[in-house]
Amino acid sequence: MADQKRIDPHAPVLVIGLGRFGAATAQELVTQGREVLAVEKDPVLVQKWASTLTHVVEADATDAEALRQLGAEDFSAAVVGVGTSIESSVLITVNLVDLEIPHLWVKAITAAHGKILRRIGANHIIFPEFDAGVRAAHLVNGRMLDFIEFDDDFAIVKMHPPTETVGFTLSESDLRKKYGVTIVGVKTPGEEFTYAQPDTKVGPRDTLIVSGHTDLIERFAARP
Repeated sequence: MADQKRIDPHAPVLVIGLGRFGAATAQELVTQGREVLAVEKDPVLVQKWASTLTHVVEADATDAEALRQLGAEDFSAAVVGVGTSIESSVLITVNLVDLEIPHLWVKAITAAHGKILRRIGANHIIFPEFDAGVRAAHLVNGRMLDFIEFDDDFAIVKMHPPTETVGFTLSESDLRKKYGVTIVGVKTPGEEFTYAQPDTKVGPRDTLIVSGHTDLIERFAARP
């Protein structure tokens, strides 16, 4: 495997599979100004995305020679969006590992699938369905607007302010002492985002950016 250097944020990206996940990833990369080479074996999907993405090629990425002919080894980053067929996903990942692409993001559909992918050399495993389900579970209480959880049970959320914080400064609310959470920033409608200061006053229509342990944030978000 090539040296795990930090990825060039302007380097082209190889995206394999243009299902919902792969196509959404490719589209967002193009929106960010990245050059994308998308590889898809379904001619219908190739035609669908040909006018939207930078380059779309009809090819079978389970064929190592096909990837070599496309110059896949010249990419420093690749995303494998194939998930419905575990066999295809594994074969494609093996091919990319053999081509020594240093940064591989691969979609997995089960924990066992992810374990196999990691064992064969994929260094970024993505569980889109599972992650979306976890996120949805945290959002259904109605106060949280967005939720990002990290591996060590640390989370950052966007949420409506609990009643007890409205009309008070963060110093007066003393949320870190009461709930163990930190207010990172406050966004008032129509105004610029501001990083939280002790004298920042929370309004009823404000949005809070809160960080802390997942359980503590859940307890804080449950406040009326």
